[in-house]
Amino acid sequence: MEQLKACLVSAGIPVTDLQLEQLEAFYNMVIEKNKVMNLTAITERKDFIRLHFLDSLAPLIASEELRRLFLSDEKKKKMIDVGTGAGFPGIPLKILCPELQVTLLDSLQKRVGFLHEVITALSLKGISAIHSRAEDGGRDPKLRDAFDLAVSRAVANLSALSEYVLPFVKPGGTFLSYKSQEISEELSEAGRAIRLLGGKAMSPVLFTLPRLDTEDSVSGEEVTRSFVPILKTGPTPKAYPRKAGTAKRDPL
Repeated sequence: MEQLKACLVSAGIPVTDLQLEQLEAFYNMVIEKNKVMNLTAITERKDFIRLHFLDSLAPLIASEELRRLFLSDEKKKKMIDVGTGAGFPGIPLKILCPELQVTLLDSLQKRVGFLHEVITALSLKGISAIHSRAEDGGRDPKLRDAFDLAVSRAVANLSALSEYVLPFVKPGGTFLSYKSQEISEELSEAGRAIRLLGGKAMSPVLFTLPRLDTEDSVSGEEVTRSFVPILKTGPTPKAYPRKAGTAKRDPL
C-alpha cells in the first residue's frame, strides 16, 4: 500500500492516512466476501493493489487531461461507474477524489448489497449503489443525461460499451473507457456507433501500470491500459440503449 501511495504522490496526487486506511479496509472486505461470493479472481495482496487499486486510479497518474476529469475546483462532479462489479474503479476513485458524487451501477443484486456494506463500513459520503442493467438504467429519467463523467472497466466491445454508457452522460460530459492495450482498430470500428450515440472519441491515452513488486508473478508483468475519453457532444437518440442483450449481440 505504501508503494501505491508513492506512485500517486510522485504524480502529484496527495494521499492521506485515512484514504490508505479506507483502501486497506476495502481490500479486506473484498477478500473476506470473496470466500462466499465470486467478486474477483485476483486475491494475492500485491496483485490486488496493483491490478485493482492502481489500475482504477491510473487515470489520475496517466495524464493531466485525464486527471482534470476527476479533480476540479469548479463544482462537485457527478460520476457513474457502469458495471462496477466489486466497486472498481468507482470506490478507489471516490476515496482518492472525495468531492466526486459517485453512483455505482451493477446488474447483480448481491454485488450491490456488498457495495452498500462497503459504503457504510468506510463512512463514505456522496456515493450510492444501484441495482440495474445498464440498458434499463440508461432509460431511467433520473439517470439519463445526469452525469458529468462516466467510467467503466467492464469487458465489452467499445461499440456496445458506448451504447451502455453514453446515455448516462449529459452533453458536455465525458465517458472514460478503460480498455486493454492497443485500441486503434476497436476504436475505428466503434466510430460510427459513438457518433450515432452523440459522442466524439478523443485521442486515447496509453499507460503502463508501474510495477509494485518485480518478484511477484503477476505484479511483475507489464500491464498496459488504453484510456479512451469520449466527449458527449449531443443528446443520445431516444432509441438507445436498445433492449437488454441487443448491443452485445448486434453492435451498432
